[in-house]
Amino acid sequence: MEEISRIDGSMGITVAAHNSLCSNHIYSFASDEQKKKYMPRLTSGETMGFWGLTEPNAGSDAGGTQTTAVLDGDEWVLNGSKMFITHGGVGDIGVVLASTDKSLGNKGISAFIIERSDKGFATGAKEDKMGLRASDTTELVFDDCRIPKDRLIGELNRGFIDTLKVLDGGRISIGALGLGLAQGALDCALEYAKGGGKFEGAPVKDHQGLKHMIVDMATEVHAARLLLMDAADTKDRGERVTIKSAMGKMYAAEVGMRNATKAVTLLGNMGLTQDSSAERIFRDVKLCEIGEGTSEIQRLVISRQLGL
Repeated sequence: MEEISRIDGSMGITVAAHNSLCSNHIYSFASDEQKKKYMPRLTSGETMGFWGLTEPNAGSDAGGTQTTAVLDGDEWVLNGSKMFITHGGVGDIGVVLASTDKSLGNKGISAFIIERSDKGFATGAKEDKMGLRASDTTELVFDDCRIPKDRLIGELNRGFIDTLKVLDGGRISIGALGLGLAQGALDCALEYAKGGGKFEGAPVKDHQGLKHMIVDMATEVHAARLLLMDAADTKDRGERVTIKSAMGKMYAAEVGMRNATKAVTLLGNMGLTQDSSAERIFRDVKLCEIGEGTSEIQRLVISRQLGL
């Protein structure tokens, strides 16, 4: 994720949405029969996966899901919509969260597998985004969408609980996206400085303040990398990773934004043109402070883990 995103954030988020969200949710919580049916298509690259959580009125408060799923005989009937869904317009397999018991709030949410061919399922227009423009992002619409009863993932009404575990890993992935973009911004700054870039008529490397700006960029990239590697190692060991993934995602995203800002500033007017990688990185990296839980939500998660 880091190395891909260092060059192209859109490709990075494509990998993240497919692997850490859709495929990971099915791999972690689906039945053996569901895994045998869907994982080969997802892991081979035959199709792309999407993951539907966010709604018009349920963004940071994902527990406020309004999309419903009602059991009717041997079928679930879904009604509602999702928005800002990566691969919503191109993925053939997806995981969608829907309320199956409104009286239970977020403890009454379940997860379902959706296929592109399901009747009553449609996608809206592709979003015209500021950044990550090569990544497909659309609305999902369910209008009496009927799916087989066996498309339920995991236990009934435990979808939100499982989703929180998926997000723990997804935050490491989005953190790596931010880290890669932060490294890409540092690369732009170093290339400009070493290539004879000038500030007020003198080479950048002759300005101590500008050199120190680049030093700070490099130091924060290293710190973010260590935080994320520690979180990834903790997850690989099967230990609870909630606080470490939130810290890593929050810090790497904010380092990415700071580094992108500094790179654009350092390059001056050139940093504002589309000929500059710094300009694209600046637009792309903002998603990392918003997607899969804003930085404010990460701070809320961390504070709760600290017992505050």
